[in-house]
Amino acid sequence: MTKHIEPDILADNGQLDKPLSQSRTSRQFLTLLHRWAGLLLAVFLFIAGLTGAIISWDHELDEWLNPHLFKRQSEGEPVSPFILADQLEASDPKLLITWLPLSLESDENLGLGVTGRLDPTTGKAFDLPFNQIALDPVNGEIRGARMWGDISLSRENFIPFLYKLHYSMHIPDAFGLELGIVLMGILAIVWTIDCFIALWISFPHLQAWRKSFAFRWQQGGYKLNFDLHRSGGVWLWGLLLILAVTAISMNLKQEIMRPLVSVFSTLTPDPFALRTPNPHDEPIEPAITRQEIIQLARMEAQKRNWPAPPGGMFYEPEYGIYGVTFHEPGQDHANFGLGNPWLYYDGQTGAYLGERIPGDGSAGDIFLQAQFPLHSGRILGLPGRILVSLLGLAVATLSVTGVIIWQRKRWARAKMINNHL
Repeated sequence: MTKHIEPDILADNGQLDKPLSQSRTSRQFLTLLHRWAGLLLAVFLFIAGLTGAIISWDHELDEWLNPHLFKRQSEGEPVSPFILADQLEASDPKLLITWLPLSLESDENLGLGVTGRLDPTTGKAFDLPFNQIALDPVNGEIRGARMWGDISLSRENFIPFLYKLHYSMHIPDAFGLELGIVLMGILAIVWTIDCFIALWISFPHLQAWRKSFAFRWQQGGYKLNFDLHRSGGVWLWGLLLILAVTAISMNLKQEIMRPLVSVFSTLTPDPFALRTPNPHDEPIEPAITRQEIIQLARMEAQKRNWPAPPGGMFYEPEYGIYGVTFHEPGQDHANFGLGNPWLYYDGQTGAYLGERIPGDGSAGDIFLQAQFPLHSGRILGLPGRILVSLLGLAVATLSVTGVIIWQRKRWARAKMINNHL
Protein backbone atom coordinates (compact mmCIF):
# COMPACT_ATOMS: atom_id res chain seq x y z
CA MET A 1 0.00 0.00 0.00
CA THR A 2 1.70 3.15 -1.26
CA LYS A 3 3.08 6.47 -0.23
CA HIS A 4 4.23 9.21 -2.54
CA ILE A 5 4.73 12.26 -0.24
CA GLU A 6 3.97 15.85 0.10
CA PRO A 7 5.85 17.52 -2.75
CA ASP A 8 7.97 20.12 -1.04
CA ILE A 9 5.84 21.42 1.81
CA LEU A 10 9.20 22.52 3.01
CA ALA A 11 10.97 22.93 -0.30
CA ASP A 12 14.60 21.97 -0.73
CA ASN A 13 15.61 25.49 0.32
CA GLY A 14 13.60 25.15 3.53
CA GLN A 15 10.94 27.67 2.47
CA LEU A 16 7.22 27.08 2.25
CA ASP A 17 6.08 26.16 -1.25
CA LYS A 18 3.45 28.44 -2.83
CA PRO A 19 1.36 26.41 -5.27
CA LEU A 20 -0.06 28.20 -8.28
CA SER A 21 -2.90 25.86 -9.19
CA GLN A 22 -4.20 24.79 -5.77
CA SER A 23 -5.24 26.91 -2.86
CA ARG A 24 -2.70 26.93 -0.09
CA THR A 25 -5.24 25.86 2.51
CA SER A 26 -6.54 22.84 0.61
CA ARG A 27 -3.02 21.75 -0.27
CA GLN A 28 -1.89 21.96 3.34
CA PHE A 29 -4.96 19.98 4.45
CA LEU A 30 -4.37 17.23 1.86
CA THR A 31 -0.70 17.16 2.73
CA LEU A 32 -1.56 16.67 6.38
CA LEU A 33 -3.92 13.81 5.47
CA HIS A 34 -1.24 12.19 3.33
CA ARG A 35 1.38 12.56 6.04
CA TRP A 36 -0.69 10.86 8.74
CA ALA A 37 -2.03 8.21 6.38
CA GLY A 38 1.54 7.49 5.34
CA LEU A 39 2.76 7.18 8.91
CA LEU A 40 -0.18 4.92 9.75
CA LEU A 41 0.52 2.67 6.78
CA ALA A 42 4.32 2.76 6.65
CA VAL A 43 5.19 -0.29 8.76
CA PHE A 44 2.37 -2.40 7.36
CA LEU A 45 3.22 -1.48 3.78
CA PHE A 46 6.91 -2.13 4.31
CA ILE A 47 6.17 -5.63 5.55
CA ALA A 48 3.47 -6.29 2.95
CA GLY A 49 5.73 -5.04 0.17
CA LEU A 50 8.70 -7.22 1.09
CA THR A 51 6.61 -10.32 1.74
CA GLY A 52 4.64 -9.71 -1.45
CA ALA A 53 7.85 -9.61 -3.46
CA ILE A 54 8.75 -13.04 -2.07
CA ILE A 55 5.40 -14.81 -2.14
CA SER A 56 4.96 -14.05 -5.82
CA TRP A 57 7.08 -17.20 -6.02
CA ASP A 58 5.54 -19.02 -3.06
CA HIS A 59 4.98 -22.38 -4.75
CA GLU A 60 8.43 -22.54 -6.30
CA LEU A 61 10.19 -21.46 -3.11
CA ASP A 62 8.11 -23.81 -0.95
CA GLU A 63 8.96 -26.76 -3.18
CA TRP A 64 12.65 -25.81 -3.18
CA LEU A 65 12.76 -25.57 0.62
CA ASN A 66 10.66 -28.70 1.24
CA PRO A 67 11.23 -31.32 -1.47
CA HIS A 68 10.13 -34.07 0.92
CA LEU A 69 6.64 -32.56 0.98
CA PHE A 70 6.28 -32.07 -2.76
CA LYS A 71 8.55 -34.46 -4.65
CA ARG A 72 7.60 -38.10 -5.08
CA GLN A 73 10.28 -40.57 -3.95
CA SER A 74 8.77 -43.93 -4.94
CA GLU A 75 8.50 -45.80 -8.22
CA GLY A 76 5.39 -47.40 -9.58
CA GLU A 77 1.84 -46.68 -10.63
CA PRO A 78 0.06 -44.04 -8.50
CA VAL A 79 -3.03 -45.11 -6.56
CA SER A 80 -6.29 -43.20 -7.08
CA PRO A 81 -6.35 -40.05 -4.91
CA PHE A 82 -9.84 -41.08 -3.73
CA ILE A 83 -8.52 -44.39 -2.38
CA LEU A 84 -5.62 -42.71 -0.61
CA ALA A 85 -7.93 -40.07 0.87
CA ASP A 86 -10.38 -42.69 2.12
CA GLN A 87 -7.54 -44.71 3.65
CA LEU A 88 -6.16 -41.68 5.46
CA GLU A 89 -9.53 -40.71 6.94
CA ALA A 90 -10.16 -44.34 7.97
CA SER A 91 -6.79 -44.42 9.75
CA ASP A 92 -7.59 -41.29 11.75
CA PRO A 93 -11.31 -40.70 12.48
CA LYS A 94 -10.53 -37.23 13.86
CA LEU A 95 -9.44 -36.03 10.43
CA LEU A 96 -11.52 -34.55 7.59
CA ILE A 97 -9.91 -33.87 4.21
CA THR A 98 -10.70 -30.38 2.92
CA TRP A 99 -8.50 -30.31 -0.21
CA LEU A 100 -7.77 -33.20 -2.56
CA PRO A 101 -5.68 -32.86 -5.75
CA LEU A 102 -6.96 -35.06 -8.57
CA SER A 103 -4.58 -34.31 -11.42
CA LEU A 104 -0.94 -34.80 -10.40
CA GLU A 105 2.27 -34.55 -12.38
CA SER A 106 4.41 -37.68 -12.46
CA ASP A 107 6.92 -36.45 -9.85
CA GLU A 108 4.46 -34.98 -7.33
CA ASN A 109 3.34 -36.11 -3.90
CA LEU A 110 -0.34 -35.90 -3.03
CA GLY A 111 -0.70 -32.72 -0.96
CA LEU A 112 -3.88 -32.74 1.15
CA GLY A 113 -5.59 -30.06 3.22
CA VAL A 114 -7.16 -31.37 6.43
CA THR A 115 -9.10 -30.16 9.44
CA GLY A 116 -10.60 -31.70 12.57
CA ARG A 117 -13.95 -33.49 12.37
CA LEU A 118 -16.74 -32.73 14.80
CA ASP A 119 -16.19 -34.39 18.16
CA PRO A 120 -19.64 -35.79 19.12
CA THR A 121 -18.82 -35.63 22.84
CA THR A 122 -18.00 -31.90 22.85
CA GLY A 123 -19.83 -30.60 19.79
CA LYS A 124 -16.58 -28.93 18.74
CA ALA A 125 -13.94 -29.85 16.18
CA PHE A 126 -11.02 -32.06 17.13
CA ASP A 127 -7.87 -29.98 17.52
CA LEU A 128 -5.23 -31.22 15.06
CA PRO A 129 -1.55 -30.19 15.19
CA PHE A 130 -1.43 -29.88 11.38
CA ASN A 131 -3.65 -28.82 8.48
CA GLN A 132 -1.61 -30.14 5.55
CA ILE A 133 -0.38 -33.67 4.86
CA ALA A 134 1.81 -34.95 2.03
CA LEU A 135 1.23 -38.55 0.90
CA ASP A 136 3.30 -40.69 -1.42
CA PRO A 137 0.91 -41.26 -4.36
CA VAL A 138 2.07 -44.88 -4.85
CA ASN A 139 2.00 -46.37 -1.36
CA GLY A 140 0.11 -43.76 0.66
CA GLU A 141 3.02 -43.21 3.06
CA ILE A 142 2.89 -39.92 4.95
CA ARG A 143 5.86 -37.88 3.75
CA GLY A 144 5.25 -34.94 6.07
CA ALA A 145 2.71 -32.72 7.78
CA ARG A 146 2.59 -29.10 8.83
CA MET A 147 0.34 -26.36 10.16
CA TRP A 148 0.09 -23.95 7.23
CA GLY A 149 0.39 -20.36 8.46
CA ASP A 150 1.98 -21.25 11.80
CA ILE A 151 4.25 -18.61 13.32
CA SER A 152 7.49 -20.39 12.62
CA LEU A 153 10.65 -19.79 10.62
CA SER A 154 11.40 -23.47 10.08
CA ARG A 155 11.93 -24.67 6.50
CA GLU A 156 8.51 -26.28 6.38
CA ASN A 157 6.70 -23.21 7.68
CA PHE A 158 8.76 -20.32 6.32
CA ILE A 159 6.85 -19.57 3.10
CA PRO A 160 3.38 -20.12 4.63
CA PHE A 161 4.48 -17.88 7.52
CA LEU A 162 5.40 -15.09 5.08
CA TYR A 163 2.19 -15.59 3.09
CA LYS A 164 -0.05 -15.22 6.13
CA LEU A 165 2.08 -12.33 7.41
CA HIS A 166 1.42 -10.56 4.11
CA TYR A 167 -2.36 -10.45 4.42
CA SER A 168 -2.99 -10.63 8.19
CA MET A 169 0.23 -9.73 10.04
CA HIS A 170 -0.51 -12.88 12.10
CA ILE A 171 -2.85 -10.84 14.30
CA PRO A 172 -4.96 -13.42 16.18
CA ASP A 173 -8.71 -13.75 15.72
CA ALA A 174 -11.01 -12.33 18.40
CA PHE A 175 -14.69 -11.51 18.89
CA GLY A 176 -15.58 -13.92 16.11
CA LEU A 177 -13.55 -11.85 13.60
CA GLU A 178 -10.36 -12.48 11.68
CA LEU A 179 -8.91 -9.27 13.05
CA GLY A 180 -5.70 -9.33 11.02
CA ILE A 181 -7.55 -9.77 7.74
CA VAL A 182 -10.07 -7.06 8.62
CA LEU A 183 -7.32 -4.66 9.72
CA MET A 184 -5.32 -5.13 6.53
CA GLY A 185 -8.48 -4.65 4.51
CA ILE A 186 -9.20 -1.36 6.28
CA LEU A 187 -5.61 -0.25 5.72
CA ALA A 188 -6.01 -1.09 2.04
CA ILE A 189 -9.00 1.28 1.92
CA VAL A 190 -6.88 4.02 3.52
CA TRP A 191 -4.11 3.25 1.02
CA THR A 192 -6.50 3.53 -1.92
CA ILE A 193 -7.78 6.93 -0.79
CA ASP A 194 -4.23 8.07 -0.06
CA CYS A 195 -3.17 7.15 -3.61
CA PHE A 196 -5.50 9.85 -4.96
CA ILE A 197 -4.43 12.38 -2.34
CA ALA A 198 -0.76 11.71 -3.07
CA LEU A 199 -1.25 12.11 -6.82
CA TRP A 200 -3.01 15.45 -6.31
CA ILE A 201 -0.34 16.95 -4.09
CA SER A 202 2.46 15.57 -6.27
CA PHE A 203 1.69 18.30 -8.82
CA PRO A 204 1.90 21.63 -6.94
CA HIS A 205 2.76 23.56 -10.10
CA LEU A 206 1.00 22.48 -13.26
CA GLN A 207 3.40 24.67 -15.20
CA ALA A 208 6.31 22.64 -13.87
CA TRP A 209 4.77 19.17 -14.05
CA ARG A 210 7.97 17.63 -15.38
CA LYS A 211 9.59 18.04 -11.97
CA SER A 212 7.11 15.52 -10.53
CA PHE A 213 8.49 12.87 -12.88
CA ALA A 214 12.18 13.71 -12.45
CA PHE A 215 14.92 12.11 -10.32
CA ARG A 216 17.90 14.15 -9.21
CA TRP A 217 20.32 11.23 -9.33
CA GLN A 218 23.44 13.39 -9.31
CA GLN A 219 22.49 15.39 -6.22
CA GLY A 220 21.80 12.41 -3.97
CA GLY A 221 20.95 12.77 -0.30
CA TYR A 222 17.65 14.31 0.71
CA LYS A 223 16.74 15.53 -2.79
CA LEU A 224 17.10 12.07 -4.28
CA ASN A 225 15.22 10.50 -1.38
CA PHE A 226 12.42 13.03 -1.98
CA ASP A 227 12.33 12.28 -5.71
CA LEU A 228 12.35 8.54 -5.15
CA HIS A 229 9.26 8.97 -3.01
CA ARG A 230 7.31 11.55 -5.03
CA SER A 231 8.41 10.79 -8.59
CA GLY A 232 8.61 7.06 -7.94
CA GLY A 233 5.04 7.13 -6.70
CA VAL A 234 3.92 9.14 -9.74
CA TRP A 235 5.55 6.80 -12.26
CA LEU A 236 4.07 3.72 -10.59
CA TRP A 237 0.78 5.29 -9.52
CA GLY A 238 -1.59 3.21 -11.65
CA LEU A 239 0.06 -0.09 -10.70
CA LEU A 240 0.12 0.84 -7.01
CA LEU A 241 -3.56 1.74 -7.14
CA ILE A 242 -4.30 -1.70 -8.60
CA LEU A 243 -2.45 -3.33 -5.71
CA ALA A 244 -4.39 -1.22 -3.21
CA VAL A 245 -7.83 -1.91 -4.70
CA THR A 246 -7.19 -5.62 -5.14
CA ALA A 247 -5.95 -5.78 -1.55
CA ILE A 248 -9.40 -4.61 -0.46
CA SER A 249 -10.92 -7.40 -2.54
CA MET A 250 -8.59 -10.01 -1.07
CA ASN A 251 -9.44 -9.15 2.53
CA LEU A 252 -12.93 -7.65 2.41
CA LYS A 253 -14.56 -9.19 -0.64
CA GLN A 254 -17.89 -10.10 0.93
CA GLU A 255 -18.00 -7.15 3.32
CA ILE A 256 -16.97 -4.30 0.98
CA MET A 257 -16.00 -5.13 -2.58
CA ARG A 258 -18.87 -7.37 -3.65
CA PRO A 259 -21.61 -5.04 -2.30
CA LEU A 260 -19.86 -2.06 -3.89
CA VAL A 261 -19.51 -3.73 -7.30
CA SER A 262 -23.14 -4.86 -7.16
CA VAL A 263 -24.20 -1.19 -7.20
CA PHE A 264 -22.77 -0.84 -10.71
CA SER A 265 -23.27 -4.34 -12.15
CA THR A 266 -25.52 -7.33 -11.63
CA LEU A 267 -23.54 -10.15 -10.01
CA THR A 268 -24.02 -13.88 -10.33
CA PRO A 269 -25.13 -15.25 -6.94
CA ASP A 270 -22.19 -16.44 -4.87
CA PRO A 271 -22.99 -19.65 -2.94
CA PHE A 272 -20.73 -18.53 -0.11
CA ALA A 273 -22.34 -15.09 0.12
CA LEU A 274 -25.77 -16.70 0.37
CA ARG A 275 -24.88 -18.75 3.46
CA THR A 276 -24.02 -17.88 7.02
CA PRO A 277 -20.89 -19.82 7.98
CA ASN A 278 -20.67 -22.00 11.05
CA PRO A 279 -18.01 -21.13 13.61
CA HIS A 280 -14.62 -22.53 12.66
CA ASP A 281 -14.74 -25.06 15.50
CA GLU A 282 -18.22 -26.32 14.53
CA PRO A 283 -17.67 -27.92 11.12
CA ILE A 284 -20.55 -29.20 8.99
CA GLU A 285 -19.95 -32.88 8.26
CA PRO A 286 -20.49 -33.79 4.58
CA ALA A 287 -23.31 -36.24 3.81
CA ILE A 288 -22.26 -36.70 0.16
CA THR A 289 -19.03 -38.49 -0.68
CA ARG A 290 -16.24 -37.02 -2.75
CA GLN A 291 -16.76 -39.66 -5.43
CA GLU A 292 -20.42 -38.71 -5.79
CA ILE A 293 -19.58 -35.04 -6.13
CA ILE A 294 -16.94 -35.75 -8.77
CA GLN A 295 -19.41 -37.83 -10.75
CA LEU A 296 -21.87 -34.92 -10.72
CA ALA A 297 -19.12 -32.49 -11.70
CA ARG A 298 -17.91 -34.69 -14.57
CA MET A 299 -21.43 -34.89 -15.98
CA GLU A 300 -21.81 -31.11 -15.76
CA ALA A 301 -18.43 -30.55 -17.42
CA GLN A 302 -19.37 -32.89 -20.26
CA LYS A 303 -22.53 -30.86 -20.89
CA ARG A 304 -20.35 -27.76 -21.19
CA ASN A 305 -17.76 -29.53 -23.39
CA TRP A 306 -14.90 -28.73 -21.05
CA PRO A 307 -11.81 -30.60 -22.27
CA ALA A 308 -9.80 -30.47 -19.02
CA PRO A 309 -10.24 -33.18 -16.35
CA PRO A 310 -11.14 -32.50 -12.70
CA GLY A 311 -7.93 -31.10 -11.25
CA GLY A 312 -8.84 -30.86 -7.58
CA MET A 313 -11.66 -30.49 -5.11
CA PHE A 314 -12.27 -28.87 -1.75
CA TYR A 315 -14.82 -29.23 1.00
CA GLU A 316 -15.45 -26.10 3.07
CA PRO A 317 -16.78 -27.34 6.44
CA GLU A 318 -17.84 -23.90 7.67
CA TYR A 319 -20.25 -23.57 4.74
CA GLY A 320 -20.94 -27.21 3.86
CA ILE A 321 -19.93 -26.63 0.23
CA TYR A 322 -17.89 -28.71 -2.21
CA GLY A 323 -15.91 -27.10 -5.02
CA VAL A 324 -14.42 -28.86 -8.04
CA THR A 325 -11.90 -27.24 -10.38
CA PHE A 326 -10.88 -28.38 -13.85
CA HIS A 327 -7.38 -28.15 -15.30
CA GLU A 328 -4.58 -30.19 -16.84
CA PRO A 329 -1.80 -31.63 -14.62
CA GLY A 330 0.59 -28.89 -13.49
CA GLN A 331 -1.91 -26.07 -14.13
CA ASP A 332 -3.35 -25.95 -10.61
CA HIS A 333 -1.83 -22.55 -9.86
CA ALA A 334 -3.40 -20.94 -12.95
CA ASN A 335 -0.26 -19.10 -14.01
CA PHE A 336 -1.97 -17.02 -16.71
CA GLY A 337 -5.30 -15.28 -17.20
CA LEU A 338 -8.25 -15.32 -14.82
CA GLY A 339 -7.75 -18.79 -13.35
CA ASN A 340 -9.43 -22.17 -13.72
CA PRO A 341 -13.19 -22.90 -13.80
CA TRP A 342 -15.04 -24.11 -10.70
CA LEU A 343 -18.33 -25.87 -9.99
CA TYR A 344 -19.96 -25.80 -6.53
CA TYR A 345 -22.20 -28.37 -4.82
CA ASP A 346 -24.08 -28.71 -1.54
CA GLY A 347 -22.28 -31.04 0.85
CA GLN A 348 -25.52 -32.40 2.28
CA THR A 349 -27.66 -32.96 -0.79
CA GLY A 350 -25.29 -32.76 -3.74
CA ALA A 351 -27.41 -29.97 -5.22
CA TYR A 352 -25.70 -27.79 -7.80
CA LEU A 353 -24.98 -24.37 -6.26
CA GLY A 354 -23.20 -22.41 -8.95
CA GLU A 355 -20.07 -21.90 -10.96
CA ARG A 356 -17.10 -19.67 -11.50
CA ILE A 357 -16.02 -19.61 -15.13
CA PRO A 358 -13.13 -17.26 -16.00
CA GLY A 359 -14.23 -14.51 -18.38
CA ASP A 360 -17.90 -15.46 -18.12
CA GLY A 361 -20.69 -13.47 -16.51
CA SER A 362 -21.42 -9.78 -16.07
CA ALA A 363 -18.82 -7.01 -16.08
CA GLY A 364 -18.94 -7.08 -12.28
CA ASP A 365 -18.37 -10.86 -12.22
CA ILE A 366 -15.30 -10.52 -14.44
CA PHE A 367 -14.01 -7.61 -12.37
CA LEU A 368 -14.16 -9.74 -9.22
CA GLN A 369 -12.59 -12.72 -11.02
CA ALA A 370 -9.65 -10.50 -11.95
CA GLN A 371 -8.81 -9.36 -8.42
CA PHE A 372 -6.45 -12.15 -7.33
CA PRO A 373 -4.84 -12.56 -10.78
CA LEU A 374 -4.16 -8.81 -10.81
CA HIS A 375 -2.88 -8.69 -7.23
CA SER A 376 -0.55 -11.65 -7.77
CA GLY A 377 0.46 -10.69 -11.32
CA ARG A 378 -0.64 -14.09 -12.59
CA ILE A 379 -3.03 -12.47 -15.03
CA LEU A 380 0.07 -11.76 -17.20
CA GLY A 381 1.88 -15.00 -16.44
CA LEU A 382 5.62 -14.92 -15.65
CA PRO A 383 6.13 -11.24 -16.63
CA GLY A 384 3.26 -10.26 -14.33
CA ARG A 385 4.74 -12.12 -11.38
CA ILE A 386 8.13 -10.46 -11.96
CA LEU A 387 6.39 -7.08 -12.11
CA VAL A 388 4.53 -7.71 -8.83
CA SER A 389 7.78 -8.69 -7.12
CA LEU A 390 9.38 -5.43 -8.27
CA LEU A 391 6.29 -3.50 -7.15
CA GLY A 392 6.56 -5.11 -3.73
CA LEU A 393 10.10 -3.79 -3.41
CA ALA A 394 8.91 -0.39 -4.64
CA VAL A 395 6.15 -0.28 -2.00
CA ALA A 396 8.72 -1.03 0.72
CA THR A 397 11.03 1.68 -0.69
CA LEU A 398 8.24 4.28 -0.84
CA SER A 399 7.37 3.50 2.78
CA VAL A 400 10.95 4.02 3.94
CA THR A 401 11.54 7.18 1.90
CA GLY A 402 8.26 8.64 3.15
CA VAL A 403 9.27 8.16 6.78
CA ILE A 404 12.70 9.68 6.06
CA ILE A 405 11.07 12.77 4.52
CA TRP A 406 8.72 13.13 7.50
CA GLN A 407 11.59 12.81 9.98
CA ARG A 408 13.80 15.22 8.02
CA LYS A 409 11.06 17.87 7.93
CA ARG A 410 10.32 17.31 11.58
CA TRP A 411 13.96 18.03 12.38
CA ALA A 412 13.90 21.09 10.11
CA ARG A 413 10.83 22.51 11.85
CA ALA A 414 12.35 21.88 15.28
CA LYS A 415 15.54 23.63 14.19
CA MET A 416 13.58 26.64 12.90
CA ILE A 417 11.70 26.91 16.20
CA ASN A 418 14.93 26.68 18.21
CA ASN A 419 16.51 29.41 16.06
CA HIS A 420 13.64 31.74 16.94
CA LEU A 421 13.90 31.14 20.67
